Amino acid sequence: MNNRGRWYLFFFLTPILLWLFLLIVLPHIDLLVMSFRAEDDYGDMVWSLTNYLNFFNEPIYWATFARTAIYSILVTGITFAIALPISFYITHVVSPKFSGVLMVLLLLPFWVSELVRVYGWMILLRESGVINHFLVSLGILDHPVEMLYNDATMIVGLVYTSMLFMVVPLISVLESLDRAYIEAAFDLGANMWTVVVRIIIPHAMPGIVSGSIVVFMLTLGNYLTPNLMGGKNSLWFTEQIYNQFIASFNWNQGSAFGFLLLLLSSLIIWVGLKLSGQKLDKVVK
Repeated sequence: MNNRGRWYLFFFLTPILLWLFLLIVLPHIDLLVMSFRAEDDYGDMVWSLTNYLNFFNEPIYWATFARTAIYSILVTGITFAIALPISFYITHVVSPKFSGVLMVLLLLPFWVSELVRVYGWMILLRESGVINHFLVSLGILDHPVEMLYNDATMIVGLVYTSMLFMVVPLISVLESLDRAYIEAAFDLGANMWTVVVRIIIPHAMPGIVSGSIVVFMLTLGNYLTPNLMGGKNSLWFTEQIYNQFIASFNWNQGSAFGFLLLLLSSLIIWVGLKLSGQKLDKVVK
C-alpha cells in the first residue's frame, strides 16, 4: 500500500474509530470503574465489590435477572419459529415480482417508533380495546376482559418488535438456497420435516445465528415493551437498572447491574455459537 492509500485508509477509519472510542468504549470504561466504587461508613468513595454482592444478596435482583434471560431465550425461539416459514415463503414460494412487495409490508411497521407500535398493541388488547369490542359484539364474550399486563402479551409485544431482525438475515441466506436440493429430497421420498431439518436449517444456520443474536440482545436490553405491556408483575432486569440510575440515583449500583447484564448476554451468545458450531466473524457478515 502506497502513501496515498495509507492516507485514504486513515481518513476513512478515523471517524469510525473516534465514534467507537468516544461513544462506546470510553463510556463503558467509566461505567466499569463506577461499578467497583461504593461509599464507606464515612461517605467516601472506595474500591469495593459491594455493588456486585448486593445483586446476590437480594433475591429480587437475581430472580429478575434469571427471568429476563429465560424469557429472552423464549422470545428468540418463538421469533425464529415464525420468521423461518415467512422467509422461505418470500424467497422460494411467492413470485419474485411480489417478494419486494412483501418485504415492504414487513418493513412498513418499523417506519414508526417502537413506542407507537407498542401503543398500537395496547389499543388492540386493552379492556376497552378493539379486540374486546368485537368479541363482545359477536357474543363470544359476555363482558370485556383485560388482556394486557401479563407475561403472554409481553412476549407477543417483544416478538412483534424484534421480528424484522430475524426475517432479514434469514431471507439473505435462503436466497442462495438451490431449489434443486429440495426437489431432489422430495423425489427421494423425504417429507417436509426432513427437508426442513436436513436441508433448510443447515443452509440457513449463519442467518439463524445472526438473527438470534440480534433478537436476543434487543429483547434482553428492552425496557419499553416489558414496562408498558407486562405491567408491574412482569419484572424485567432493565427496569432494575433504570430504577438504580433514575429513581435511586445510585449510578454505581446501576453500572454493576448493567455489566452483569452484558456478561450474561455475552455468555449466552458464546454458548449459542458453540452449540451451533458457528463463528462470530462468519455470522456477522
